[in-house]
Amino acid sequence: MADEDLRAELEKLKAENEALKTRKTGAVSLKVSEKGAVSVYGLGRFPVTLYKEQWGKLLGMSDDIKKFITENNERLKTKEQ
Repeated sequence: MADEDLRAELEKLKAENEALKTRKTGAVSLKVSEKGAVSVYGLGRFPVTLYKEQWGKLLGMSDDIKKFITENNERLKTKEQ
């Protein structure tokens, strides 16, 4: 690679790095994974990735999940952000 190509690549990487640093922490975003699944970013260190049928099943259980959390609230921990 020529010097100017390396400098251009370095500047591009610096800009990407700054964009990542300034991105809101805790912001939740959705993406389609390489394998065609739905990935949710911003909940933890790693994304939560499920296929659309799995999301449908999970979302269909939302009332059950909320009830479970309420019933077990004293045993569950809260993660500080």
